[in-house]
Amino acid sequence: MENNQQLTELLALDLGLNIINRRPYAKEVFKWQDMDLLPHSSLDTMLCEIYEWNGRNWRTTNNNLIGYLFSGDQLNTVKNQLANVQKFPALIPDFEFTKDSMIEFGLSLPSLFNIGVSGDIKNAKDFSIKVNGVTKSRITNIDSPGIEILRSYSEFTQDQSKSYRKNIKFNYLSASLFYAESVEINLEKESGVDLDVSFQTQGVEVEAKVDTDIQKHFVLKYTGNQAPFAAKFTKGKDFNIS
Repeated sequence: MENNQQLTELLALDLGLNIINRRPYAKEVFKWQDMDLLPHSSLDTMLCEIYEWNGRNWRTTNNNLIGYLFSGDQLNTVKNQLANVQKFPALIPDFEFTKDSMIEFGLSLPSLFNIGVSGDIKNAKDFSIKVNGVTKSRITNIDSPGIEILRSYSEFTQDQSKSYRKNIKFNYLSASLFYAESVEINLEKESGVDLDVSFQTQGVEVEAKVDTDIQKHFVLKYTGNQAPFAAKFTKGKDFNIS
């Protein structure tokens, strides 16, 4: 399997970058993989969730494609299958959200990793979130439940064309979801600056490498079920079995 150095070199070559003695930045990885940050995330965020794009931001419709395709026991069966789609290594190098990118993304970014931030990130001397061990789940036309979903979707676009056009055709579906095995939080600030981080500890192993008034360095390793932080979106009209 490719290691971080090999994957970083491949990313740099594909994007025409010179990456030396640093991790790739999140923007570089997201561009390379055609990924997008989720607008929110929770343990029940699943593949095939339907999102809207307003030109600047993603917003979930709080609907999932399978709710239109199935009902009754079949819906419950497919839902359980979807929730348990296997995760595989994403072959993405470990990467970093810098202070500037976190300011750009806003507080929604740390919250995707169950990290709470009190105070203004701009007041930090330095602040970063390093993402390690990215895994990926995805829908394919050769594995369940993707086989059933894509077959039923093809029928749905023909038999329920009005609902298809209204709810799905011009929206986007999460065809892949990305998860982190662990994240590292690095925070440096001046003494007395009102800025702190907190995090949920349920299903998380926390290692405090540094924890002082002016510097904090925590490693959060997710030991239970994970919530995704990013997705690869496919437009409804392009989500098919071809």
